[in-house]
Amino acid sequence: MNKNSLSENLTYQRKLKGYTQEQLSDKTTVTVRTIQRIEKGDVQPHLQTVKLLAAGLEIEIDELLILEDPKEEVIQRKWMLMLHGSPFLGLIIPFGSILFPLFLWIHKAEDNKVYDAHGRAVVNFHGTITLFFFLSLLSFFIIPGYNFFISGTIVLFGIITTIYNISRSLQTGTFKYPFSIPFLKPKEV
Repeated sequence: MNKNSLSENLTYQRKLKGYTQEQLSDKTTVTVRTIQRIEKGDVQPHLQTVKLLAAGLEIEIDELLILEDPKEEVIQRKWMLMLHGSPFLGLIIPFGSILFPLFLWIHKAEDNKVYDAHGRAVVNFHGTITLFFFLSLLSFFIIPGYNFFISGTIVLFGIITTIYNISRSLQTGTFKYPFSIPFLKPKEV
């Protein structure tokens, strides 16, 4: 339960019915002080109190309480860190920068749409970086002296972008992976 939404809903419903806090208190046997504290968001009322308030306002209890979807998991920082940080395993294991985020994304995509969006972005970016890296290695035959610098630049860009997005996803919950080829397109709703 979100106490702000409950307090806002109670205030809205009370004013919609045209009741003062005293009038609502008389109809519900809930004290005026309790109603004031609930509307301020100072307390989280018991379910019985919410039922009394809903009955006094002549509304359904669902109009006061916003129920969370039980299928949707609360976003946790550890999963965001693992989604954005797992590509570093690609520095040790070949194709690990794609495979580990891909497995995490497959595992967590159904839990929350935020994990789905972040996982797609990570897999798309590191798939693109891996593709560019192999193209730069193949460029050895075309421009033999410069492919070392091109390959190094691609790897450095991938590392810096990954570190930036780890901190950005943990602080603000957003990400920015430039130059990504959308191998995994967003779901159509």
